[in-house]
Amino acid sequence: MAVAMRIFIATVLTTALTPLPARAAEPFFKSIDLFQAGKGGYALYHIPGIVVTAKGTVLAWCEARQKGGDWDQIEILLRRSTDDGRTWSDASKFPEVPGPKPKNPFALRVKGVKETDVTYNNPVLIADRDGTVHGIFCLEYMRSFYIRSNDDGVTWSTPVEITPTFEMFRPAYDWKVLATGPDHGIQLKNGRLIVPVWLSTGTGGNAHRPSVTATIYSDDQGKTWNAGEIAVPNTPEWINPSETVAIELADGNVMLNIRSESKAHRRLTTISRDGATGWSKPAFDDPLLEPICMGSVVRLSLKPASDKNRILFSNPDNLKRADGKENPGVSRDRRNVSVKLSHDEGRTWTVTKPVDPGWSQYSDIAVTQSGTILCFHGHGEKAGFAGDRLRLDRFNLEWLTDGKDSLPTRMDRGR
Repeated sequence: MAVAMRIFIATVLTTALTPLPARAAEPFFKSIDLFQAGKGGYALYHIPGIVVTAKGTVLAWCEARQKGGDWDQIEILLRRSTDDGRTWSDASKFPEVPGPKPKNPFALRVKGVKETDVTYNNPVLIADRDGTVHGIFCLEYMRSFYIRSNDDGVTWSTPVEITPTFEMFRPAYDWKVLATGPDHGIQLKNGRLIVPVWLSTGTGGNAHRPSVTATIYSDDQGKTWNAGEIAVPNTPEWINPSETVAIELADGNVMLNIRSESKAHRRLTTISRDGATGWSKPAFDDPLLEPICMGSVVRLSLKPASDKNRILFSNPDNLKRADGKENPGVSRDRRNVSVKLSHDEGRTWTVTKPVDPGWSQYSDIAVTQSGTILCFHGHGEKAGFAGDRLRLDRFNLEWLTDGKDSLPTRMDRGR
């Protein structure tokens, strides 16, 4: 009887963990505006980010700018959804840093910047498998702070300064301006937390150039942070690498997907075994167009928990300019935010579909526990670097692939 019972239990468990055959759902696509310029006391909302917590809560955040520029008065706002992104809470602020907040001296070299404005910038959240939400943000592009939430973003810990982590980069790069992410960070299968960062000497345009990219990481759930190696330097080929997002591949390697101002106008990628050191030679990913704008990447599914490996990528899929001045290394119009799908860990991208064909800008992408895809992005009625609102698009894999691909009925996506 004991042997028979063990066989029975093993059979039940195997059945429960095996993905059921894909059953195509009806395609759907819905949109909702989460932040709108001119409302809530802010002239502009920019730098959208989104994650789904272990409990299934969706957190969406952004920079709320009283005027609009990168160095102006900026707060960080967050909204929460507990129903797969259908309805949302009112916005709440990230916790403030106590004490004096001196302006970055390099900001004061930028025309129009006021010394009295306080700039919170580049928020990044990581949804830990244990239910914790880790957060990192910057102050004046000069200091960085860590916070955490144990209640899905309802309340947050007092900010702890982690700027000394960035001092570890000094021997390799004497930065004067720092920034995390933006968008979301990731947790590896081994528990390591990874946050992409970019660093600048602050001597170029907007005090954000020239720049290089790297990562910081934590192996003790955010208690301490360490600096990795420079992942992409600034060279004549890889010009001003900056805003970066990371993903863990099926083989355990970590791939960075990087914005740059390179003349190739393609996204850069580089791979590391541990997400911090030994980065491969950066390479341009030809199908991923680079108009010089933030993009995002996230995992949709992973074998063997699911039937296929699937990765999603989003950014403005456009290399045209309305004025026709499409010179190498010059920004292109931020429009046509699209989502791409890869079934082979980013080696090829077999699906590309616009979610916002008009003026559309920065984006972040996430997947809910039901498999709904969320693309949180800037949208504008006219040309602009940030748009006049931050819009959330909700859709399923059937919509993205015109019914040609579906998720298993029961699975763990392996996020």
